[in-house]
Amino acid sequence: MKFRNAIIRLTLPCLLLVAVMVFGKDNGKPVTVKGYVLDSACAFTKGLSKPISKNCAEACAKAGSPLVILADDGTIYWPIAETTPSSGQNEKLLPYAGQKVTASGKVFQRGGSSAMVIDKLEPLSNGK
Repeated sequence: MKFRNAIIRLTLPCLLLVAVMVFGKDNGKPVTVKGYVLDSACAFTKGLSKPISKNCAEACAKAGSPLVILADDGTIYWPIAETTPSSGQNEKLLPYAGQKVTASGKVFQRGGSSAMVIDKLEPLSNGK
């Protein structure tokens, strides 16, 4: 009887932990945002509402600064890959550096940061 109780006391917490891990997974929230593609350093340190220029954003990206999307509401979206191992997203964003875009995908939020798995990325005509 004591052995059975000990097994139950050990098994139940393990089953609960597995259930939390399986059902607690964040699958992201589908969103569409409009904003500018610029390098992350300028987005944080310069307080910009849009890129200085296309050339500036491209130069920073080519030097290794991750590109982000600065949404119209001021939210900074870090582009991420959904795969493991993950990969950088500058190659996907570089053609749009310095431009206003519409980005659609899944957003994940944690600790005040927003990251997006981008499914669709299109330039907005005339920056509107």
